Amino acid sequence: MSDNTAALAPREEEVDVHFEPVVRLTEQVETKTHEEDEDVLFKMRAKLFRFDADANEWKERGTGDVRLLSHKETKKVRLVMRRDKTLKVCANHFISSDMKLQPNIGSDRSWVWRVAADFAENPPTSETLAIRFANPDNAEQFKTAFEEAQKNNIARSEGKPVEPKEEAKEEAKEEKEEEKKEAEEKETPPTQETESKD
Repeated sequence: MSDNTAALAPREEEVDVHFEPVVRLTEQVETKTHEEDEDVLFKMRAKLFRFDADANEWKERGTGDVRLLSHKETKKVRLVMRRDKTLKVCANHFISSDMKLQPNIGSDRSWVWRVAADFAENPPTSETLAIRFANPDNAEQFKTAFEEAQKNNIARSEGKPVEPKEEAKEEAKEEKEEEKKEAEEKETPPTQETESKD
């Protein structure tokens, strides 16, 4: 009989409570990343590590997109990496001539290099960094872009003009051809179909 009384008990009604906000946020706050004056030359997802000499072990610094950024005026290239969710900077340094990418022992998808001054921490610190990619192809693409940026920075510091890569020249040529085709399409009037009326 106790089963029947539980079934007959009145049910609680759901209460829909609504609270008005105490403060209204109407003003948009503009945040600056200090990357507004730079163009992205390379971007790929990776995991970054730093070598802790005191503990004699690698420590993870973060996972996110590693980017090579070229300043629009000076054309100097730097490496910047931010963690995925927090967007905290885990690597920030110019690519200098003394940096040498070396393969990590036992892995064909990671590289190791030394940085004289990495600005991810305050004050800047000298670090040994390692970066690991999803596959060897991505690691090779990073190495190519890193070395190209290094050559660019060396030439800029010596005052030599930098020749754009052949691929960049071809891409620019293809873009011009596409723009030309689009312009021609805009100039030709669309054909109108006439409907016959009875």
